[in-house]
Amino acid sequence: MPKLIIRSDSGEQTSHDLVDETVTIGRSPENSIRLEDVSVSGRHAELMLAGEICYLKDLNSTNGTLVNGAPVTSVQLRAGDRIRFGKVEARYGRDVAAAAQPLPRAVELCAKPADFANASPFRNRKKEKDSTRTTILASVAVAVLAFLGSVIAIFLMRAPML
Repeated sequence: MPKLIIRSDSGEQTSHDLVDETVTIGRSPENSIRLEDVSVSGRHAELMLAGEICYLKDLNSTNGTLVNGAPVTSVQLRAGDRIRFGKVEARYGRDVAAAAQPLPRAVELCAKPADFANASPFRNRKKEKDSTRTTILASVAVAVLAFLGSVIAIFLMRAPML
C-alpha cells in the first residue's frame, strides 16, 4: 500500500496510508492530509493514484514542491522519493520498509556565496565622469547659443522697409 511519511520539525514521523484516488495536501482543514506549517499553502499539492502509479501535482503553491531536491509541478513518484512541501519534509513509500528508514536531514539548497553581490547578469553600470566629454559638450552648447544669438541679432538690426 502506498504511504506518505511526513517528518515534523521535532523529527517525529507520521505515516499516512494513501487509500483514496485523490489525496490533497495543505494547511486548510478540508485537505486529506493537513500540514500545519506557515510555509505550506492552503491547497499545496495533490496526490493521484492510478493503480500502482502515484502522481504528485503542485497546486500553484506559494513556496513550491520539491521532489528529491528539484522543483516540480507534476511528477510520477517512486518508492523512496523525498518530497518537500514548503519546509515540511516527507517521503513516498510503498511498504513498511520505506517507513522504517529515517528521512535524511534537510540541506539548504540555496546557500548564498560569500562574495555574492547581485544576481543580475548585467554588470552594474556606474557612471564615471568623463571630463573631456563634458568639456566638448559644454563648448558645443556655448557655440550653438552664440550662433543663435548672432542670427537673432542680425534679424533685429535690419530695419523694416517702408
